[in-house]
Amino acid sequence: MGDLLDLLREKKLILSDGAWGTMLHEQGLRAGECPELWNLTHPDRVGKVAAAYVAVGSEMILSNTFGGSRFKLGKFGLAGKTTDINRAGVELSLAAADGKAVVAASVGATGEFLDPYGDVTDGEMDEVFHEQIGAMIKAGVRALCIETMTAVEEAALAVRAAKRIDPGVDVICTMTFDPAPDGFRTMMGVDPARASAELATAGADIIGANCGNGMERMIELVRRFRAVTDLPLAVHANAGVPELVDGRTVFRESPESMAAGVEKLVAAGAVIIGGCCGTRPEHIAAMGKELKRIRGAG
Repeated sequence: MGDLLDLLREKKLILSDGAWGTMLHEQGLRAGECPELWNLTHPDRVGKVAAAYVAVGSEMILSNTFGGSRFKLGKFGLAGKTTDINRAGVELSLAAADGKAVVAASVGATGEFLDPYGDVTDGEMDEVFHEQIGAMIKAGVRALCIETMTAVEEAALAVRAAKRIDPGVDVICTMTFDPAPDGFRTMMGVDPARASAELATAGADIIGANCGNGMERMIELVRRFRAVTDLPLAVHANAGVPELVDGRTVFRESPESMAAGVEKLVAAGAVIIGGCCGTRPEHIAAMGKELKRIRGAG
């Protein structure tokens, strides 16, 4: 397949993948362990996650690089392996995709705050994103998914870094929202209107939301995005609202329940649909059947 935007023009609707953390924990990843290091130490298990989503029909998959910034890896003493970890993560997803899916390499929030909320400067944040994204693009990826952002300034810096390295790379940028009295806002107070405007200015090709909400809330969130932007919208919903059971976080929304929300998501304006926390290949397979039905009806 071609680049992400080419695939979107061809398919109109794209089935993405589901949770990576959930699947890696099933493969044996322990709490507190660095998931991204597994790209080097357990490449076979990481590759299995990517391959599982391709096998159920994902047309776009991410990569095990969400926490691959120098800032995040530094907390594990792994800052010096930033390039190797991100390159390996991209290569594993590309191998699993094997021409059947587009790879949009995952770039997560750094966990640091820009001045004046923190002590990281724009220049320092830019350097961190440039290092991570540069390694990904050099490894051969042609699309990125900058995700789980709460500060639009940080998100915009990541988008600009990507476009500066390679103006032709396709960039998705999704933020994480919580319900608010006036609609939805991120932890840093950003609403869909502001996110849409600033991410478009930064050069994002596709915007939207991931994590934080199940299908029902995501449908309303997409409606609010569609009211303020013409950019393509991507959604990765959680498998419902997280519950703490015996010290473990549990997501109870079934594959059938998530699939039942797909038509409403599409009607609201989403064109890339996948899952986040708690979703597994079964969820993606069910959602994919519904997307196929909608395409056929169109």
